[in-house]
Amino acid sequence: MTSLIDRDSGYMANALRQNFFRAGHAHAGVITLLSLICQPFVDATRLSPAWRWFVRIGVPVSGTLISAGFFFSILSPAATEPNRAISLIYIGALGLAFCVVSLGIGLLRAR
Repeated sequence: MTSLIDRDSGYMANALRQNFFRAGHAHAGVITLLSLICQPFVDATRLSPAWRWFVRIGVPVSGTLISAGFFFSILSPAATEPNRAISLIYIGALGLAFCVVSLGIGLLRAR
């Protein structure tokens, strides 16, 4: 944390790091709101209890994975490109898409 506060550390001098920090925080906020919005809709679905649990937990976990991918892929202060942790973004995005589509199917079945 002190490297973020100290302007002389150069930690935030990297444009890639600034963009990834911004993207990580933005995705965390938006997907947190999405997960809160999805919670009451899960109760209205005609999904089995296991699927309801999967969708209810999957949306916020996916958001955590996406944000973690942005943050962990640029841990080194000398990073000029993301490391292999960027794959967490893709894993989280696939999980998020799967959960949201499952929620939509469950809502359509409840009609």
